Amino acid sequence: MARSLHKPDFKTRLQDWLPKLVLSPSIATTGLFVYGFILFTFYLSFTNSRMLPNYDWVGLKNYARLWDLSHWWVSITNLGIFASLYIAICTVIGLTLAIFLDQKIRGEGVLRPLYLYPMALSFIVTGTAWKWILDPGIGLQNTMHLWGWESFEFRWIKDRNFAIYTVVIAAVWQSSGFVMAMFLAGLRGIDNEILKAAQIDGASSWHLYRRIVIPMLRPAFLSSFVILSHLAIKSYDLIIALTGGGPGRATELPATFMYSYTFTRNSMGVGAASAVIMLITIAAIMIPYLYAETREDRS
Repeated sequence: MARSLHKPDFKTRLQDWLPKLVLSPSIATTGLFVYGFILFTFYLSFTNSRMLPNYDWVGLKNYARLWDLSHWWVSITNLGIFASLYIAICTVIGLTLAIFLDQKIRGEGVLRPLYLYPMALSFIVTGTAWKWILDPGIGLQNTMHLWGWESFEFRWIKDRNFAIYTVVIAAVWQSSGFVMAMFLAGLRGIDNEILKAAQIDGASSWHLYRRIVIPMLRPAFLSSFVILSHLAIKSYDLIIALTGGGPGRATELPATFMYSYTFTRNSMGVGAASAVIMLITIAAIMIPYLYAETREDRS
């Protein structure tokens, strides 16, 4: 009798196993098509793969060839310019908009989704729209000429020296609202009693934000940096839609380099090596962040 009381019946066991059974196909699919192919790409980077996978082991030859290619260095340089400006400008604009909305202004319910709307669009849509806007023949320059400003000129998208900055403009337009939402959530989470106490002590608005508010937004700063870094490193569709990597190679990034060498230049081993480098870079950003978050939760 006692044994039957402690032994769970079939219905209870089914309720325990049902969530696992429902989730198991998704877990298996993710494990195969995400982590399985990551491992497969890692393996291919050590092989003599060309147009198709080839399992002849060549060791670090593909990595040595990768770092000898001038195209790879161009993509790394472009990534440095793009990522630094993208992260810095998004952070400044996002923080400014968050502080502005945190003042309990009228129309906040309209402005907040308006700022967030660009993030709901795909990067393909953003790239295509900004390609039309920045095209000298049909976009901003042409519009200014039709309005009578004949001397106006804005041909950055056609200029090798400035094309990368048009990518920054489009990416900042899309992501600033998302960064604003993170900072706004951080601002709304600050205890008002701390701010009131500082104001009673005579702190000005400038000192209030510089010494209290902004330091307390450190988690939001860190989260935005990690997310924006991840988006910058894997940027592909925005580049393809906006500039196609051109003019020349002026806007080529590691993601477009990887696709080009893997699928159009018949150098799958080199393309896989570049993908592994990108993965390691993202991991170098994500792992310390996740470790810090986990350690903070435990403490």
